[in-house]
Amino acid sequence: MNYELDAFLTIVIAVLVLFIGYFVVNKISILKKYNIPEPVAGGLVAALITYILFKQFNITVNFDANIQQIFMLMFFTSVGLSASLTKLREGGKSLLLFLACVVVFVLLQNTVGISLAKVLGLDPLIGLITGSVTLTGGHGTAGAWGTVFEQDHGIQGAVVLGMASATFGLVIGGMMGGPMAKFLIRRFSLAEEIVRDGTQAEIPPEDKTAPFEYPQETRLITADDAVKTLGMFALCISFAYFMASIAKGQWFELPTFVWALMCGVILRNVLEHGFKIKMFDRCIDVFGNGSLALFLSMALMSLQLWLLADLAGPLVIILIVQTIILALYLYFVTFRIMGKNYDAAVLCAGQCGVNLGATPTAIANIQAVTNTYGPSHKAFLIIPLTGAFFVDIVNAFVIQFSIGILG
Repeated sequence: MNYELDAFLTIVIAVLVLFIGYFVVNKISILKKYNIPEPVAGGLVAALITYILFKQFNITVNFDANIQQIFMLMFFTSVGLSASLTKLREGGKSLLLFLACVVVFVLLQNTVGISLAKVLGLDPLIGLITGSVTLTGGHGTAGAWGTVFEQDHGIQGAVVLGMASATFGLVIGGMMGGPMAKFLIRRFSLAEEIVRDGTQAEIPPEDKTAPFEYPQETRLITADDAVKTLGMFALCISFAYFMASIAKGQWFELPTFVWALMCGVILRNVLEHGFKIKMFDRCIDVFGNGSLALFLSMALMSLQLWLLADLAGPLVIILIVQTIILALYLYFVTFRIMGKNYDAAVLCAGQCGVNLGATPTAIANIQAVTNTYGPSHKAFLIIPLTGAFFVDIVNAFVIQFSIGILG
């Protein structure tokens, strides 16, 4: 028996799945400790329920795919609209060096994934899914590209595989960052643990700190700000649909969400520099994070877990090897290129989140290290810029290029 749900019921169930995720994460400490997103936790519970319905009662539930895509496009639009290129100057040479380290590892990640997939007798595209698509891209990119792999390349269960791989990366990325930095700090005697006397540390002025480095007061979102921001989102998504139709079958064909992201980048910087309009980042972040939560809930509650059974063993092998390769890369490449100092060690903790998890995991990693050993302004400036913007654009083109070669 098959049930088809419309857009409104899909949203209602997605919100319920989010509430389940909040409850599960708050009740199970290990999920909270390793920053497992609530949509992922709730979505996996929903996926298990649909699995039981299919296996025990032969019932399948299909959710509205169009509304899911719109929320996905809103998320990637928010990434583009958050990208102020003026921050490049503040990051300077260190930002470019770290970005180069991350980009090289993205290429290495895909090479490892594709090579292991071939050795294990799998489609090379599955190796790409267990490479930068999910580990560097995270759940949002996994869901977006998983749909492309299923519809355009015939990889059945690509979304399921992508979500499983992204979840593994999120957990390992959170577990690995702190210990990696601690090993480097102790191995090279870079810093001593802070002995706290219970007094409140003085917070530097705002212009001396980086985003996420210290909690700052945020402005309230007004109706005027919300309307303006929604207008920009609508413009970017309309442009994305237009370009996707124009580019279809051409050499410059890209997934719709990449066009949305690129339009967001252009619109942000034209308004900010050309017309001197101050962007309301808080509103963009709220809409983007809300869209991502709903998109992930919808993607995960739509999973057909029974399609993943035959890939479980090879998937684990590939992901374990990817983890080992990253640890070696951090020790022999990133740490040395970034200067073999305390900042370099903290950046290595952040790269565990960037290349094997998600930006929130990267931030959590460096916060854990700096809480123990002291501040690293450089890390708090570079990691958010790299993880929340630059790596997404680079990864999109690397994935598209890789698909072209494999095709």
